[in-house]
Amino acid sequence: MRMIIAALALVSMTGLAHAGEACEAKAIDKNGKPLAGAAKSSFIKKCEKTSGASACALKAVDKNGKPLAGAAKTSSIKKCEKDAAAGAAPAASM
Repeated sequence: MRMIIAALALVSMTGLAHAGEACEAKAIDKNGKPLAGAAKSSFIKKCEKTSGASACALKAVDKNGKPLAGAAKTSSIKKCEKDAAAGAAPAASM
């Protein structure tokens, strides 16, 4: 049981590290120069927070394939995140 928990913790940390690397690569200002200092750390923090939600944001489209906006987009994202959390909960309890 301890090995399973340790493996799951390692996998989740690896996923966060990859998200951090991807966010760090995107930390560029509007002139194409890499961000530094507080601006860089703020950008990376925001990027890592939203990286999980971005999958649901990409799925927020109408039946014609156009991106949703406003309340419809918010509702779609909330439902997607709720469904993803409900799908992950039974797998975690095994």
